[in-house]
Amino acid sequence: MPGAIHAEGLVKTFGDVRALDGVDLDVPEGTVLGLLGPNGAGKTTTVRVLTTLLRPDSGRAVVAGIDVLKHPQEVRRSIGLSGQFAAVDEYLTGRENLQMVGRLYQMSARDAKRRAAELLERFNLADAADRTAKTYSGGMRRRLDLAAALVVSPPVMFMDEPTTGLDPRNRQALWEVIEELVAGGTTLLLTTQYLEEADRLAHDIAVVDHGRVIARGTSDELKARIGGERIEVVVHERDDISVAEEVLRGLGRGAVALEEHTRRLTVPVVGGAKLLAEAIRELDTRSVEIDDVGLRRPTLDDVFISLTGHAAEEAGAGGNGAGDRADAQAADRKETAK
Repeated sequence: MPGAIHAEGLVKTFGDVRALDGVDLDVPEGTVLGLLGPNGAGKTTTVRVLTTLLRPDSGRAVVAGIDVLKHPQEVRRSIGLSGQFAAVDEYLTGRENLQMVGRLYQMSARDAKRRAAELLERFNLADAADRTAKTYSGGMRRRLDLAAALVVSPPVMFMDEPTTGLDPRNRQALWEVIEELVAGGTTLLLTTQYLEEADRLAHDIAVVDHGRVIARGTSDELKARIGGERIEVVVHERDDISVAEEVLRGLGRGAVALEEHTRRLTVPVVGGAKLLAEAIRELDTRSVEIDDVGLRRPTLDDVFISLTGHAAEEAGAGGNGAGDRADAQAADRKETAK
């Protein structure tokens, strides 16, 4: 039986760009699917199709048991959406923005006012509640936008890179809100480039690249897929990088990854602690001073490198696929609330 979010063969093109190339997804009710991928992979385009904001060229999708193409208005009544860009009315106060969204969802004036007050407190905006949104910082606008997505508690939520621009404290607060929603039965599709976020929140992860789902599984399953352990070394002197790279290449079972700005080298190994001790001895013999050294399991970043050939890009580094526009996001909330 299909999950709360189900998609088959979604295809979407923008001119010569094939943003979606046959995306299949299935998200069981009450779970979180983390949709990961580099900029331009098709994450945001997928979200916009599933939330009725874009019509696919082919394929089908069902959200909350409703056909997205046949009954878009019904879908909009059953979902919540926080887009990639903050979509708030700058000329309304924070409180007025949230009360407006509540009224659009047909809440009573009293309930909308009460819910707005709760969310302003929860997102650390109570002190700025009666200031116009145009006076807010970028991070404050983002928090207000996220609060607006949570005015009602729909059965299905879509969050497109929700913590971009948030400081660690507010990111942690949002994670706690998400965990509470899911514990209450909400189904969530979450796009993110913060791998720690996916590790913590997602029951299942789908890795998207070039408009296709190229891997699917739990965080542990994806890490096990690339296997092994990693020796990680930080050398003290930049001039010693080439020597350390030579040592690790002789011990490892793959290419040595280098973060030159941090002087960090990483190589996959089979042999664990024995090879770590050997690496330390060899580096000492060759007079390479070490700031840090250790043995670790693969991370989701290692999964990215293995699957896509490059690391996950920094969140906010660019747009997420052809056809996405910041000015379109202002309409998203109003359309979703209809």
